[in-house]
Amino acid sequence: MLIDLHSHLLPNIDDGSKSYRASIRMAKEAVDNGIRAALMTPHHMNGHYVNHKPDVIRLTEEFQSHLDNNNIPLQVFPSQEVRINGDLLGAGFIGANFVRYIVAEHPDVFVTVLDKLTYAGNKENLAGLPAERIKLVVGDIADAPLVDQLVSETDAVIHYAAESHNDNSLKDPSPFVQTNIIGTYTLIEAARKYNKRFHHVSTDEVYGDLPLREDLPGHGEGVGEKFTPESQYRPSSPYSSTKASSDLLVRAWVRSFGLQATISNTSNNYGPYQHIEKFIPRQVTNIISGIKPKLYGSGKNVRDWIHTYDHATAVWAILTKGKIGETYLVGADGEKDNITVLHAILKDMGKDENDFEFVQDRSGHDLRYAIDATKIREELGWEPKYTDFATGLADTIKWYEDHQSWWQAEKAEVEAKYAQNNQ
Repeated sequence: MLIDLHSHLLPNIDDGSKSYRASIRMAKEAVDNGIRAALMTPHHMNGHYVNHKPDVIRLTEEFQSHLDNNNIPLQVFPSQEVRINGDLLGAGFIGANFVRYIVAEHPDVFVTVLDKLTYAGNKENLAGLPAERIKLVVGDIADAPLVDQLVSETDAVIHYAAESHNDNSLKDPSPFVQTNIIGTYTLIEAARKYNKRFHHVSTDEVYGDLPLREDLPGHGEGVGEKFTPESQYRPSSPYSSTKASSDLLVRAWVRSFGLQATISNTSNNYGPYQHIEKFIPRQVTNIISGIKPKLYGSGKNVRDWIHTYDHATAVWAILTKGKIGETYLVGADGEKDNITVLHAILKDMGKDENDFEFVQDRSGHDLRYAIDATKIREELGWEPKYTDFATGLADTIKWYEDHQSWWQAEKAEVEAKYAQNNQ
């Protein structure tokens, strides 16, 4: 429950009325604490979630009416309780970073994480977060009865769930179909049933790839030379095709059933808690482990990098300010080819920039991703914090150096899998 005191609601009073203004602020704090306690305590009764929100909202509305009738300048608003659904990403990389952002910067939001805790989901990603702010439910987003129960108890669903590693999708596409398509269907059906706000987190890979800047007439800045919400879907892998399918399901449910949904497609994320099979953490942990970094193909493939913190703030902006039925592309103008990123990692870690090995390229490896984020910037006022990739990369390297116990147990197994494909 959020109690908000708007300065424009206070009467025009002179300096001699400071005591009155102070009393209003004290009343705000007292009511805030009381209603927060009424909402938060039931979450932990006998280990079950008990929803007293309807009663609290009714009493809040009665209280607000009393304030208004007596010309007391206090405005009471219901809080937003956000339930985060993430089969891999709730307690995985992007989802866990979003949860940490919410806990740190939105103190009146309670988060429930639904996570299957497969190899990329890790309870340690949520370690240290206050129990009164977050609840972890271990389960599958394709489990319809479980999803139905959780969605019925919440205000909004943010769907981070995804099987997301392209290399894995080429070996066995079936988990990608199950999670990314069937899981999404299960979630949107529950959101439709209970008329819940739904945000679907997706990827720019649904649009396929783009030519390199040097091969384009506008050198990457012309019409159609970056992805926009109007770009055609042209997925090229089992991963991106299943994500495209999930996007289309959400779009269809908005039009056919009035689902209260938005979609975001984002570029490549980097930052803390990313699984070491992914490009940046793999290279960093290789260097720490005394293994030469590995680079696919020629290293000319371009990715549009965004720090995971900036992705989190973008999703929150869309959830709270976005227009239902709209798609927003999220990027931070971070285009860099892989060899440039690897050179920067080696340099930052005190190694020769050429101290790496070229390895066999991935089948169907997309050439270039680039996002035009004009829509979210202009319509929602969102701006990234990490506009300097070098700073964000240095912070990320330091995190992996300082948290070796988080990744070391899996390192040998991850590299053995890559070695099987000469990668």
